[in-house]
Amino acid sequence: MSPPVLKRAHDRPAPQLTLAEGLSLRLGRLHEACGSARRSFALWLAARTEGPVFWVCPPWMPDQLNPNGVAEFADPSRFTLVAPRRAEDVLWALEEILVTGAVPLVVGDLSGFPALTPVRRLHLAAESGGASSGRAPLGLILTPDLGGAPGVESRWHMVPRLADHGRSWHLTRLRARTAPPKSWEVGFGSTGFTPKKEIATDLKPFR
Repeated sequence: MSPPVLKRAHDRPAPQLTLAEGLSLRLGRLHEACGSARRSFALWLAARTEGPVFWVCPPWMPDQLNPNGVAEFADPSRFTLVAPRRAEDVLWALEEILVTGAVPLVVGDLSGFPALTPVRRLHLAAESGGASSGRAPLGLILTPDLGGAPGVESRWHMVPRLADHGRSWHLTRLRARTAPPKSWEVGFGSTGFTPKKEIATDLKPFR
């Protein structure tokens, strides 16, 4: 029997931003990072992409991106800082940037957790941006504590390993739609961020 001429679109593998073997994030979707080193995780993603990075953070947030600190991980000239004064405008700005498809990585630094409807809108904006530009962007929201935004494609928790003086981190994929929970020890050296080894976790798969 001859193979079919047409192939269903959903049978094609979704484009991914790969950080290491077994460690990737689906493009054209919204992801979440939490933990005290969540901004380091965002910089890791920036280092693995090319082109502009838009970082959306209200000016009243206590932790602001420092170009001098960024330079160790990624070229600060790639970053455009967007500073909406109202918290609700952060999500609006993320949506407007994602839908253009012109920015490979869009990061939103949040003080709380968005509701399900805004998360769905951000998914749709990223998908639309990818369809119009041919290059699916990746959206990332940074949230406090252990995270908790509903409907995100994946949630990542990253904290420093204090014994290594800020040069090593513990990264956990808390939940993802297409991958089980998993933890890594991550180091940083001349080649950038590098997972050193996997760490056993007793977290249950996301359903």
